[in-house]
Amino acid sequence: MNAGSGSADPVRVTAWAVGRVQGVGFRWWVRARALELGLVGSATNLDDGRVEVVAEGPRAACEQLLDLLAGADGPGRVQAVPRRWSEALGSLDDFAER
Repeated sequence: MNAGSGSADPVRVTAWAVGRVQGVGFRWWVRARALELGLVGSATNLDDGRVEVVAEGPRAACEQLLDLLAGADGPGRVQAVPRRWSEALGSLDDFAER
């Protein structure tokens, strides 16, 4: 894992990026940021226009990803990022765009 990732105990966060996040390269951008942070998971377009982001790894790295999702530097325009924390399942080995 990258420096600054924090605790080695993995967690899972499921977040939903709300706003203008489809058709702007958002999933690709999320994947790149997640891989930089050493996370595994996926970014998936939902039928209602949101992007669902599932990430597993150290909690600090997941929190960094959430901060990036909510920031102004990504593509599109994110209005909100509701999230749900849970235990890591450990079944993921890459970060996929779906």
